[in-house]
Amino acid sequence: MTDDRPLLELSRVGKTYAGAGGSAGPTVLDGVDLIAAGGESLAIVGPSGCGKSTLLNIIAALDRPTAGRVELDGQNLAELTDKQLAAVRTRKIGLVFQQHHLLPQCTILENVLLPTLATGGRDRKSAERDARQLLERVGLSHRLTHRPGELSGGECQRAAVVRALVNSPQLVLADEPTGSLDRHTAGELGQLLVELNRDAGLTLIVVTHSLELAGLMARRLELRAGRLVTAEAPA
Repeated sequence: MTDDRPLLELSRVGKTYAGAGGSAGPTVLDGVDLIAAGGESLAIVGPSGCGKSTLLNIIAALDRPTAGRVELDGQNLAELTDKQLAAVRTRKIGLVFQQHHLLPQCTILENVLLPTLATGGRDRKSAERDARQLLERVGLSHRLTHRPGELSGGECQRAAVVRALVNSPQLVLADEPTGSLDRHTAGELGQLLVELNRDAGLTLIVVTHSLELAGLMARRLELRAGRLVTAEAPA
């Protein structure tokens, strides 16, 4: 990626769902424009049902827009096959959700290593070394052999963040990452995301209802009437 090219660029992105009988259904996104630079942090806020998660899924190459253009690291995602999109998700994007989605039968280390299994050619020893270093970084080095049921909610979410980072993605997308946590634990996780964004130089986009978490990001946008606008600072 060149210095003058944004990591992520959305141009006039729209999403309309099909209605009954093949008719046009509701329009969730209506001309979304967004430019995010490498190493930037930004929050997307807005009421429930406004399309925040839909937008994040399109950025994550989990869904395709019905209009507009999405470019990640200079690649037009619309030109890629489903197999190529899966490779982009594996190598360039890390995902964190409200629920940690850790596999209950696997240890924390095994859960974190799961994304590395899909990156063909990744050396097992180097992957495990990176996973162990990241788990130590987030204070979970003593939990490597524990299973999710033996950890607190905050610990599980920290492990989920490490799982999103283990393949050294350029872009991390977090969908309500603190939504299931108490206020204190949510604050700790928010600070962790900010530190990882700063230290690793990755681009971080957070969708959240939390004004506290949104306030930790360098830029805050609001999804309103299907478009992104600069969010007003809280009173």
